[in-house]
Amino acid sequence: MVSAKGVLRNEGFAYALDNGAWHSYIQARPFDRVAFLKAVEMLGRDADFIVIPDIVGSSESLAFSLGWLDTLADYKKLMLPVQDGMTAQDVTPWLSERIGCFVGGTTEWKLRTMAMWAHVAHAAGAECHVGRVNSVYRIRACAAAGVDSFDGSNASRYAVNLAKLDVSRRIADLFAQGDKRDA
Repeated sequence: MVSAKGVLRNEGFAYALDNGAWHSYIQARPFDRVAFLKAVEMLGRDADFIVIPDIVGSSESLAFSLGWLDTLADYKKLMLPVQDGMTAQDVTPWLSERIGCFVGGTTEWKLRTMAMWAHVAHAAGAECHVGRVNSVYRIRACAAAGVDSFDGSNASRYAVNLAKLDVSRRIADLFAQGDKRDA
């Protein structure tokens, strides 16, 4: 995951483009529209997906995100962030093969609702991705929820944790239903 608020490079690997809203949130600053548009211009065409800008932890995020759809109309794959207070009925009309579901929000809400979001996305023919997955517990929760993918910075920030996180990612979820998707 390359963040619009980080170093804009991918080291030759496949990548997705994050909007940088989490960084703005933890810094208590407004969303950096200029940084996001620069990142989209530089890396958007080759990204596996682009996370549509959002407002962390707010149900007002949906209207903000939908306001970006015209700006991002020419990009192949987008992820619509879901945040605290949003419902399946709010989001389902926007999901498709081209627009997936990015589970953001506060940690407690994310963990409590990610399985529902995976179900909602898959029912709409969309993918479900979960952000900020930085522990064995959260990796296992993603597997149990049936999400398609996740990201987290733990392994890149603390290389000592890479082996245990990778092992937990590779262990099949014995309780998952249906498709066995590599999370």
